[in-house]
Amino acid sequence: MVFVSAGLLLSPAIIGVIEPGAGQSTMLLVAEIALVLTLFSDAASIDIRALRRGGILPVRLLIVGLPLTILTGGLIAIGLFPGISLAEAALVGTVLAPTDAALGKAIVTNPRVPLGIRQALNVESGLNDGGAIPFFYFFLALAAESTGVPEQSLAMSALVLIGIGLVVGLAVGFVGAWLVDTAERRESMTGTLRWIAFIALALIAWVGAEHLGGIGFIAAFVGGLAVAAWEREIGRSALEFAEVEGEILNLTVFFILGLFAIVLLAGFSWTVLLYAVLSLTVIRMVPVALSLIGIRLGLPTILFLGWFGPRGLASIVLLLIIFVDVSTLPGMATVQAVIVTTILLSVFAHGISAPPIIGRYARTIESSGRSVDASPAPPRP
Repeated sequence: MVFVSAGLLLSPAIIGVIEPGAGQSTMLLVAEIALVLTLFSDAASIDIRALRRGGILPVRLLIVGLPLTILTGGLIAIGLFPGISLAEAALVGTVLAPTDAALGKAIVTNPRVPLGIRQALNVESGLNDGGAIPFFYFFLALAAESTGVPEQSLAMSALVLIGIGLVVGLAVGFVGAWLVDTAERRESMTGTLRWIAFIALALIAWVGAEHLGGIGFIAAFVGGLAVAAWEREIGRSALEFAEVEGEILNLTVFFILGLFAIVLLAGFSWTVLLYAVLSLTVIRMVPVALSLIGIRLGLPTILFLGWFGPRGLASIVLLLIIFVDVSTLPGMATVQAVIVTTILLSVFAHGISAPPIIGRYARTIESSGRSVDASPAPPRP
């Protein structure tokens, strides 16, 4: 909230100290690096064995909830904004589907929230941005096709780009994890070099995939998953260092959002505001509830999981990619106004509501005298 407000204050619409029109490419680069580090560190910090043992909640949220959220968001966008194309509506639903782990820290670090719920929200927010990126590039190719952008003339080419990103990410992740692990066991990598090793791997995967014509974000995400799958101890301190560096850049991205916000809100209307409210409620909560059918969770827990889906870094970066690379979309004014309004509303609504809602939810769980059971309901005889 502070960094977004600072960006708004220093934007040309208010004080005008910083001019966002200059250096758009540099701002996009900073945002992309922040997302790359976040994708890699989030994926690499996942405990795959723990996820296999008790990961029913995040698995449901990711495999069922994420596609349903994209679908619901796209359908409602079509209904509210008849002037935009199907591909543009799908882009809106996809860009606003990922949740932000950084904005959800107040929840996932609060001991009053049951551990299983905290882990579910943490894993979901850590992985759903990577899961949404293939959908984003596919729908972006479809939308750009109608504008005559030559390099994206065929939507199917997006599948090839995704494949290249997958291969590069797996190669960099497994080879890099093996090299770091070998160096640590031989005590030939210590101190600062150990810390920056995984930042280097994230950037190598990103740049390597982009150089080969693939999608660098997917490579960074898959590279992190490959590191997480590596059985040997690779050094938690390195991942923590990458997370800290990523968080610093994350805050910079929210500042950039504040700078661009007024410009991007040129297409604002009351219908746009209505969609933003629906995005944080119906579009998020209904898919979450549907994805949790068959799991022993009470209504307060389902509402809690549904509400705390803050939009942040991934949505901002994907919007900037659209804004800088494919600004000629026919419905661009509406698309960017909807996305920016939703993100701004999320930053403040989730930030302000976190303490009181956490307190109320914790009291509800404590007064019930029951622990949150995330196991599937037994089949009926």
